[in-house]
Amino acid sequence: MTTADPVATASELLIGSKNPDKVAEIQALLADLEITVRSLDEFDVPDVEETGESFAVNAGLKASVFALSTGLLTVSDDSGLCVDALGGDPGVYSARYAGEGCSYQDNIDKLLENLKGVPSDQRTAQFIAVLACAAPDGSVRFTVEGLVEGYITDEPRGTKGFGYDPVFYYPPLRKTFAEMEPEEKNRISHRANALGAFRETFLQLRT
Repeated sequence: MTTADPVATASELLIGSKNPDKVAEIQALLADLEITVRSLDEFDVPDVEETGESFAVNAGLKASVFALSTGLLTVSDDSGLCVDALGGDPGVYSARYAGEGCSYQDNIDKLLENLKGVPSDQRTAQFIAVLACAAPDGSVRFTVEGLVEGYITDEPRGTKGFGYDPVFYYPPLRKTFAEMEPEEKNRISHRANALGAFRETFLQLRT
């Protein structure tokens, strides 16, 4: 490890996302890092088309573009819901499952429609999050993954969270993600697990 390593020497870390819910969640989970966390909203950067066929590829694409555009060490994520009974769908298309410009509710409605008639014990699903860290030159330094397993409910429950949270039931707590307080969700979510792995790798590279 040399002092020129960008992970070791960076004083700022850019969260490469324009989703305010996601940014707030990541900021909270990285609050203990001794580094200034910046938001993508502070910069004029190009949109990145998520053309990859995996969460890891999409996360790396975004991190690389945003790092090059801002000159900052950048962490970007790609995450989504994978439902076993639907062959892993919506997967990388989670955010636009019901079409471009769709709402969270539109996606939930399509998901529940596609799961009609599927018994509760066969509605297993995983939330998956992959984080990619890119240096200012656009090179992806490392990626980490986190996941959490649960079931898809028959109807939305809870008013907290975002995305598919109202229909993702987490058996150990007997709640959907949307029924949890943010602090509760942040202890067990897929993003929390990925960020735990990110923090561990990040700190190792800074020592």
